[in-house]
Amino acid sequence: MNLSTYTKEFSYNLKLAYPVILGMVGHTLIAIVDNIMVGKLGSTELAAVSLGNSLIFVAMSLGIGFSTAITPIIAEADAEKNSSKIRLAFHNGLFLCTILGFALFGLVVIAKPVMELLQQPKEVITLAKPYLDWVAFSLVPLIIYQGYKQFADGLSMTKYSMYAIVMANIVHVFFNYALIYGAWGFPKMGIIGAGLGTVISRIAMVVFMHIILAKQEKLKHYFHGFSFNEIKKETISKIVNLGFPSAMQMLFEVVLFTAAIWLCGNIGKTSQAANQIALSLASMTFMFAMGLSVVAMIRVGNQKGNQDYKNLVIVARSIFLLAIFIEIIFAILFVLLHNTLPYIFLNMENQAQFLDNNEVITIAAKLLLVAAVFQISDGIQVVVLGALRGLQDVKIPMYLTFVAYWVIGFPISYYLGEHTSLKAVGVWIGLLAGLSFAAIFLYIRFHILTKKLLLNTK
Repeated sequence: MNLSTYTKEFSYNLKLAYPVILGMVGHTLIAIVDNIMVGKLGSTELAAVSLGNSLIFVAMSLGIGFSTAITPIIAEADAEKNSSKIRLAFHNGLFLCTILGFALFGLVVIAKPVMELLQQPKEVITLAKPYLDWVAFSLVPLIIYQGYKQFADGLSMTKYSMYAIVMANIVHVFFNYALIYGAWGFPKMGIIGAGLGTVISRIAMVVFMHIILAKQEKLKHYFHGFSFNEIKKETISKIVNLGFPSAMQMLFEVVLFTAAIWLCGNIGKTSQAANQIALSLASMTFMFAMGLSVVAMIRVGNQKGNQDYKNLVIVARSIFLLAIFIEIIFAILFVLLHNTLPYIFLNMENQAQFLDNNEVITIAAKLLLVAAVFQISDGIQVVVLGALRGLQDVKIPMYLTFVAYWVIGFPISYYLGEHTSLKAVGVWIGLLAGLSFAAIFLYIRFHILTKKLLLNTK
């Protein structure tokens, strides 16, 4: 098969992906806006937001990872034209997401003392705790929103989550600015204002998503009436069996990056702030790969429902190839702009913070050079994961990612960060190693599975 077999799929993949990408970039923008606005207050405040968000990201990974189980079930049912199966997956999935959102909120609040056990700077912990309370509550509307989003994605209606995120970002920027700095008659709340702004924007996001989906003529059937009699043990069990390994896989990756935050915090607050800057920028470009991962999950799920395994392989590989092209472009931009991008996050006119800010920029610039390489590996592994979820293969990928991240990646990060002069750069080299091995392991898994499917249909 020549290259054109795959490249001709690019246009449809991008058509399906761009709303997802914009929606996910919008998600990341909420965190980036927090970082930029709080960064203007000082590096200590930025480090506090970084520390608080490290716990939030762990909880988010569980919620978002779990919710992804809804999409392949609905995509398969959509290909089968089975509306009752779609309705059951949506209602049961939304029910589970609501319970999970409240559970994660409670767990984060209970887990606050963990920050002290991790020997983070005291002034950073003091600022992080009240911020964390508010952002933890925002998990409830966020995970409920994920139930709606995965439902729409499974039906290839990817643009509605984009609309919801755009609206949420407008609300977020307004309330963040007003509450952080005390503008337009609002109280000046500092980083607590950033947390409250996040809560308000995420509530608005889920309300808007419900309204816009419920108004769609083809979806009214799924929104008309709700009964707990529709909560079925079999459907719950299927979602949990797919969702739990997916949540664990995402948890392994997010905790790896959280451990990187903690390791950088142990090195010093400037390394921690630099890590947050580099992570914010890398997360932005990663969202493009995440968008393509959703497309892989949808399209592979559709082809699985149609039992067209030959086309399934072509579709999946075309998405892998597209992800590589896009991430290489971002890698080049990171290399070219690594000395410039960190300035966006800091107030260089603040003389009291001048020396600290200079050190942060120097470290962040080095981290961006590593990020230029690792985002290619990160892009490949997340897109292949999406394809595997479309095949409803989640248990083996969970084990593979655990080995890649925690048997290979973290030990390298720990050793190079704590015991060599590389410090924060060494931490990120470990991340690169973990993500690269994950990409290799997962692609091998996909190749083995699809080869088996093709052989069984001959």
